[in-house]
Amino acid sequence: MSDCIFCKLAKGEFPTTKLYEDDDILVFNDLHPVAPVHFLVVPKPHIESLAHAEVQHQALLGKLMLVAARVAAEQGLAQGFRTIINTGEGGGQSVFHLHLHVIGGAPLPTKITELSTH
Repeated sequence: MSDCIFCKLAKGEFPTTKLYEDDDILVFNDLHPVAPVHFLVVPKPHIESLAHAEVQHQALLGKLMLVAARVAAEQGLAQGFRTIINTGEGGGQSVFHLHLHVIGGAPLPTKITELSTH
């Protein structure tokens, strides 16, 4: 996707403060955090949403989760954190490139309706 902001970030076309990067994944702080710690875990290959993931993405999906936990620990979230994947317009997704939100560092709402992420 030539106009996807996350694809451009993954290719280094826009600057961002990277919390983690390897050949498959980029992790950076959310521009509009909802908690003291709020970062995004983004696969470098363009996958529109979790609903668009296929069998060939299975290893990458697992790696996203492991990287999320690793970076959460590095960011001081040893006591816990929340992971969120918004899927599709009806699920609150506003950037149509699969990504995980990892949030923590403060008491979090217990009702999902009290939390707003993109």
